[in-house]
Amino acid sequence: MITALDHLVIGGSAAAYETLLGRRASDGGLRTGNVGLRFDDGPAGLRSMTFATTDLEKEAKLLERRAVKTERTDDGVAFSGHGVAFGLFAGTGEAASPLASENAAAVVGLDHVVVRTPNPERAIAFYAGRLGLDLRLDRSNPQWGARLLFFRCGDLVVEIAHDLKKGISDGPDHLWGLSWRVPDIAAAAARLKTAGLDVSEPRDGRRPGSQVCTVKNGTEGVPTILIGGVGRW
Repeated sequence: MITALDHLVIGGSAAAYETLLGRRASDGGLRTGNVGLRFDDGPAGLRSMTFATTDLEKEAKLLERRAVKTERTDDGVAFSGHGVAFGLFAGTGEAASPLASENAAAVVGLDHVVVRTPNPERAIAFYAGRLGLDLRLDRSNPQWGARLLFFRCGDLVVEIAHDLKKGISDGPDHLWGLSWRVPDIAAAAARLKTAGLDVSEPRDGRRPGSQVCTVKNGTEGVPTILIGGVGRW
């Protein structure tokens, strides 16, 4: 079974994310408490996500039985799902990268990764039915203009967002944005502003007791928010 999200690949440089996360890169990548980041020279933005499993061979065979075509790579398995690139890796992840600033001002982990879809029922069939992720929330809210699907993966969420105004289509899904956990959102926002990034003032989040702020640049094209006072959905 899939146990966690091991790492994400982002088009761009590790240097930008050293500043964003408040952590020092090692061998060109970074790792927070629950997910790693790798970088390539492709177009800016989120490129792919790789899941961890305790039994790579068993999980690869299960995906094949569920009509997910896989391809062997040097360190695991690659596959795609409605336009999104995925990987599968045997292991539980490496230690977090060292902090480059005080703990309260640095990112401690990923809260959720956002995928945009034109077809939420198709997404449920893929993420729950084929990947076996746990669907924790299915909520439509006209005020948000979206239907949100939250799939638990380890201690973070894969969020599938559908724009209600656009209706349903068979177009591709897109890896889109990231939400990072911080112990002290005011300290984190101040750290990033000092580093020259454009960061919004903290505001109340959707979850009771949470606050969020938007990071408007320095993210290599990845829509990004910081979230503090995090509780589980």
